[in-house]
Amino acid sequence: MGLTHADFYRDIVRVLGSGNYQTTDNGVIAEVSEKRLQIVISEQTQRKIALIVLPVTHVTFTFEGYGEDEITAFFVLFDRVFRRGGG
Repeated sequence: MGLTHADFYRDIVRVLGSGNYQTTDNGVIAEVSEKRLQIVISEQTQRKIALIVLPVTHVTFTFEGYGEDEITAFFVLFDRVFRRGGG
């Protein structure tokens, strides 16, 4: 993803809500009842295109105990919150 670690930690609260998760050095873990979501972020790197430098962070999602519909709904919200663009 084209974001910094600061971007990730700032915006993830809009996806998970406040207090529903714990942060780690490399992501977040959310546990509710018998469901667990772990989001792991890679070291922050950069992509250079000519004179433009963009942040790059790889993100891995692990869902345990979630149904397909719940995962789809999560990604709809996640994509909406983390969408970047301009024009």
